[in-house]
Amino acid sequence: MELSLIIPHIEVLIFASEKPLTALDIVELINNAFGFMEERVSLEQIETCIEGIKEKYNSEFYPFEVKESGGGLQFLTKPSFHKTIVQLNGDKFLKRLSNAALETLAIIAYKQPITKGEIESIRGVNSDYSVQKLLEKELILIAGRNEKLPGHPLVYATSKNFMDYFGINSPADLPKIREVLAEQVVEGTLVTPKDFAIESLPNITEKSDIIVNEDGQLEIKPSDNEATSNKDEN
Repeated sequence: MELSLIIPHIEVLIFASEKPLTALDIVELINNAFGFMEERVSLEQIETCIEGIKEKYNSEFYPFEVKESGGGLQFLTKPSFHKTIVQLNGDKFLKRLSNAALETLAIIAYKQPITKGEIESIRGVNSDYSVQKLLEKELILIAGRNEKLPGHPLVYATSKNFMDYFGINSPADLPKIREVLAEQVVEGTLVTPKDFAIESLPNITEKSDIIVNEDGQLEIKPSDNEATSNKDEN
């Protein structure tokens, strides 16, 4: 089967699917749809088609694109159209999350899998309510239990809904903490002894006084002796 004939079927599958589709999902679905064919579609063929589809929708003529998000391929609107779309859907998905919930979500995203006790150790406060809200919104899920800790507490991780909302394909796609919290390098000003030489400063003589005025700024003022000398000369 020619690739040009496969591409439309891949597009409709991605468009119609309620969940993100992987390349393997698409291979199986297309082969099932054309089960009567002797020549089955291969993963390599599908991946080649997907690259072509991505390139096609990257064009400025389309307001949406095909991206790997939430664990598979999806049709997503391009960022430049988000302000338009938000008028329909609003930012209801995360708008109602409190700062505490967002903080808890960030900890889980970067430290997963993590227990509630570990979350509270980092935050320093009880996190029962925040964890419950995140579970209700299906942004996180219970990923099992930590068998190494007493009582085998539940461990939490981010869900596919979380990845879908933030447009990432796996937790590995999150920005590195060092990138998010990178400290700005502040370079000191090099000062040499010459910078303190009287001749390097304008309008200053050996008889001048340097004072701090009411605005906290340095002000050059002739000393009393210099002022008297200048007066006598006049």
